[in-house]
Amino acid sequence: MSFLCSSYPPTSGSFLQLSKVASRQFLPFLYPIDCFRASSPRLKRIGRRQSFRSIPSSATEIEAWFLNAITNAGHCPKHRSTCTQPRPFFSSRRPSVQIKNPQTVNTTFQRRKYISDAQQELPDDVEPEPNRTREELLELVDQYTGDSYTDQLPLLELPKLYQPSDGPHLTVSEKLEDEWPPPNYAWPADEETKKKLDDLEAGLKKWSNTPKHIFELYQALPEPRAPYLCAKIRHKMLHHLAVVERKDEVSMLRYMSVLDDMKQAAIPLSVSEWTSALSFVSRYVARSTEVEVEAALTMWREMEHVAGVKGDNATFNVLFDVSCKAGKFTLAEMIYKEMERRGLEWNRYHHTSKIFYYGQKRSGDGARAAYKELIEAGEIVDTVVLNAMISALIKSNEPQAAENVYERMKKAHLERSESQLPPRDYKARREINNTLKAWGKIAKFNKDKRAEYQAKSIIAPDLQTYRILIHYFAVNAGDLERTARLLDEMKYFELHLHGAIFVAVLKGFVAHGGIRYTHWTENRLDNVYKSLLEGLDANSEDLCINRWIGAWVLRAFAKCSGKSRTLAVWEEIRSKWEPSEEDLEYVMESLQKILDSPDVGIRRHDWMLGSMSPKKYL
Repeated sequence: MSFLCSSYPPTSGSFLQLSKVASRQFLPFLYPIDCFRASSPRLKRIGRRQSFRSIPSSATEIEAWFLNAITNAGHCPKHRSTCTQPRPFFSSRRPSVQIKNPQTVNTTFQRRKYISDAQQELPDDVEPEPNRTREELLELVDQYTGDSYTDQLPLLELPKLYQPSDGPHLTVSEKLEDEWPPPNYAWPADEETKKKLDDLEAGLKKWSNTPKHIFELYQALPEPRAPYLCAKIRHKMLHHLAVVERKDEVSMLRYMSVLDDMKQAAIPLSVSEWTSALSFVSRYVARSTEVEVEAALTMWREMEHVAGVKGDNATFNVLFDVSCKAGKFTLAEMIYKEMERRGLEWNRYHHTSKIFYYGQKRSGDGARAAYKELIEAGEIVDTVVLNAMISALIKSNEPQAAENVYERMKKAHLERSESQLPPRDYKARREINNTLKAWGKIAKFNKDKRAEYQAKSIIAPDLQTYRILIHYFAVNAGDLERTARLLDEMKYFELHLHGAIFVAVLKGFVAHGGIRYTHWTENRLDNVYKSLLEGLDANSEDLCINRWIGAWVLRAFAKCSGKSRTLAVWEEIRSKWEPSEEDLEYVMESLQKILDSPDVGIRRHDWMLGSMSPKKYL
């Protein structure tokens, strides 16, 4: 495309000549009169010499010469007559230039004739030339072919003056008016569905109803179930399903199935509901491993990056707890650092978890330092905090220090005039923990209130206290006398025998029974077994046969009495128990291992310095 283009397409000859004179395109613009006047070769040479002679050498003279050339071009009447309106310099549509001698222009540049737009318009079948602005700008600088030294230099990216934001910074509102679906919105229901909804709402009003019963009422609704519930019923039902005494696989699947229904219906979840889901996926097993840690982190990522719900201090406490139980101490530290970076406030649960953390690391001094931080933070000390200290000291190989804490708990409880015992109901214990959490917030700013609240707190030993101590003295230490004394002291605090206590004692017989001169004899095992059967016949509240009791009873009798006695005990237990398929399979696997192993009951007299041959008892 030529510098001063028209609407006519160029010929092939003129295009070739145009490329030869591309480097001199500015000269006709700056000196149009000289160029038009050079119609003969002689005049061309004279005009070119005069033009070159007029070009100065110094920088100041060059600048003056350039400005003078532009001024002369602006006063040229041949250009001024047509340029009635300023237009862009590099454009596909240029103003036509009226020239008296167009033949001169064609002879010099081999261009097409220039005709005014008013005289002739562009035909319909001829398309306008494309805009060559970018190519024209590139031609202003010589382009070299081949490799050069600059091609080998590293390319530096230009700095981004406007960095992309890390947003959008969105937060999920907890206000009812901002919730979608709206709080009172629900799918229209027929008469039968309305009756089922009324039954569910009535069941939720009774806090004593079990989560299993509430889930059955929810399952009675027609699919997809969740859209038929308003926000108030949904939140109340999820809260009811989340409060269980012990998280297991059944309770976890029950809660997660309801969450799946809500996800399918695009119903948002609150922070507490996400946190409850995290707690279920990380604590439904007895021992947390890497599998539970990965599941919790995956759900946390979905919670914050997919659902857009930021975790609170309770969320981070759940993540910290599962990391500690799985032995991922570095991950646990990173979680608490992230919590501090977000400016989330610690409460009594975080301080108690930190005591547990140092217990897992076998650091008694660290546990003591964490306990001191809890007190300095203004939190209330109760049985839960002291149980965490006892467990941490035992894991740190300081059983005497743990027993001293237990003795001080008893003494402090007896010295109080209106001291209370820990409630047995897990829902009541949960309410007490929430109350202590609220008291801790107030006590941080009011020392007088802290003393008042501390005097009202419960510090008497509970079932968890004896479970920790009995497990240590029975299984680790093998001290039957100390174990029996702890069992006798439970009645002073109105604590009945629990299935977990029986499991700890039975583990003691498996670890220390069946050998010569031991205190864990067969007769004492029979007394423990009779006590278990009496509790089952009396329908004790916290006592029932499960897979753990069944398996450890068989292992204890196999270790202390032999296979024949073990089979007789199994027949008696089986008559009092209706196990599920999973529980029965677990116990039968334990029994099969016992039958495949040598009969320990026959060899127990010959195990250590035996004086009698086993052949006499065959």
